[in-house]
Amino acid sequence: MAEKATIYKANLTLSDMDRNVYGDFNLTIALHPSETVERMMVRILAFCYRAAENLTFTKGLSSTEEPDLWLKHDNGTLLEWIEVGQPAPDRLKKASGQSQAVKVFSYGRGMDVWWKTNAAAIRALPKVEIHCFAADELQQLVTLADKTMNLTVTITETIAYISSATESLTIHLREME
Repeated sequence: MAEKATIYKANLTLSDMDRNVYGDFNLTIALHPSETVERMMVRILAFCYRAAENLTFTKGLSSTEEPDLWLKHDNGTLLEWIEVGQPAPDRLKKASGQSQAVKVFSYGRGMDVWWKTNAAAIRALPKVEIHCFAADELQQLVTLADKTMNLTVTITETIAYISSATESLTIHLREME
């Protein structure tokens, strides 16, 4: 029998001063059996950085036809295709054809090699933006993971200040160069 996803709940109080987005979001996140907690937390971070009324988590790893998150207009138009990790340029090209913008939140071991190998092909895709997170900061973020999380996230100048009842930390969003 196949393993089932583990369900996490995240109650976010978000203040994104860079984009003037403020609100409370109650998220239900399915941690796929082959997914790491680090990746799940990066998906939550991606949600925070792109938060909007119609932003939703998709089937993610369970479907190769969908991104990790997407933002759709009320009429169904795909506004943003949001990937987490180190996607292949062909996947990003396909995403560019299906959406108005593609955002990638990259992290993890081999990120520099992935970027060096794929930078030219990705830069040729005008709708694609690549952001990244430092490994040491993400390790701190993983310590906040719990089945039920109550997080306050303040974003200013692309820096996320994240706090729970027991700790606070800082995550820097960087552009890949």
